[in-house]
Amino acid sequence: MSTFRNPVGPQPSSVYWRRRLLVLLGLIAVIVAIVLIVVQPGAGSSSSGTETTSSGATAKAEDDIAAEEPKADPIEGAPCEPGKVIVEAVTDKAGYAPGELPRLSFSITNTSAVSCEYNVGTTQQTFRVSSGDDLYWSSKDCESAPVDALLQLEPNVTVTSDPITWDRTRSAPETCEQERPAAPGGEATFNFTVSVGGADPAEKSFLLY
Repeated sequence: MSTFRNPVGPQPSSVYWRRRLLVLLGLIAVIVAIVLIVVQPGAGSSSSGTETTSSGATAKAEDDIAAEEPKADPIEGAPCEPGKVIVEAVTDKAGYAPGELPRLSFSITNTSAVSCEYNVGTTQQTFRVSSGDDLYWSSKDCESAPVDALLQLEPNVTVTSDPITWDRTRSAPETCEQERPAAPGGEATFNFTVSVGGADPAEKSFLLY
């Protein structure tokens, strides 16, 4: 008969069975501990899942904040952006008979969505008349006491300046107080160029007969 199934000794068999049971339980506990240390169930997946969830939640929160931020609108009455201002050269006629003097002006339009202020004073204006590469006349040559003039420009409303008259002569700073040579006629083509502040300059052609 097996001594494992029927313990032999001076003590009652129940004592030996309890001892074996305790040894067996201890052995099982050691094995389970070793398995837990090696495998670490759920450690990797739990950590990764937490990080992913946290990152996703953070990104969503940032998107929500960005969506709620108000978009900056142009400020009513602020200075006009030169890129939003269109200047056009204006002449009162397409051609001028001998002795008839051209009247030159400009129009200006604010293309933004709100009204704004733009300096249209003589400090910002330059009128030029040329023929090809030859500059005949400039408003800056004999200008005196230029001034600033802030104009409130409403959206998409065109404003036209008062005209100035070109006397059909060639200008130069040193000839302001003396007689100047006349520009040629005979159906000669001239170009009127105007710039006002930082907006793009404009040009228009006309004829002198």
